[in-house]
Amino acid sequence: MKLAIVLPAYNEEEMIFEVVKSIPKKLPGISQIKTIVVDDGSQDRTAQLARQAGAKVLRHIINLGVGSAYKTGLQYAKNQRYDIVATMDADGQHSPNDLKKIIKPIVGNKADVVIGTRMKNPQAMPVIKILGNWIMNCITYLFSGIWTTDSQSGFRAYNKKALSLIRPKTSGYEICTEMFSEIKKYDLRFSEIPIKVIYTKHSRSKGQSIANAVNIITNLLKRNL
Repeated sequence: MKLAIVLPAYNEEEMIFEVVKSIPKKLPGISQIKTIVVDDGSQDRTAQLARQAGAKVLRHIINLGVGSAYKTGLQYAKNQRYDIVATMDADGQHSPNDLKKIIKPIVGNKADVVIGTRMKNPQAMPVIKILGNWIMNCITYLFSGIWTTDSQSGFRAYNKKALSLIRPKTSGYEICTEMFSEIKKYDLRFSEIPIKVIYTKHSRSKGQSIANAVNIITNLLKRNL
């Protein structure tokens, strides 16, 4: 089976080289691994450093939003006929060592979509992020009918069936919630796997704010009207 690892990135020159280099070269049940960095209009050396680290780089000329970056990466992997696509944050928050766990249910044909959840062991998460995540989980449930412990996790994996069916429309962080609506719509098998989270000064400066949460809700309402 062929695995593509998609990393949406915006101004991530501080971490992108290290993150790409840390991706495993071999995983059980996988014959080929390719790292794909989607540079979402970065104004720094993100694309250059990602290429130097060995990644395939897809570039947006301007910043279109993390949702658009996900869509670009997923569509590329679909066109290249990868069997599994995993998505990870480019800021070093996710441990590449967890890739083995994330793809295992798909390799074993036990799930179509796997979410890496930070909430099974949330001690490392700032309290404000735990609270914000719980609020977004409730919002995700209202829009999708699926309860998840970590609706905003960017560490996910999809099989070919899921890739062929899921068609997200949003362009921002709301894509994380929208994906659950697609999972529900197509009755896809869904699994959660506990993951390690690595919070550095850099990764703490990233992620969602209260303003982002308001935008997510507004855009989800527009999508569903």
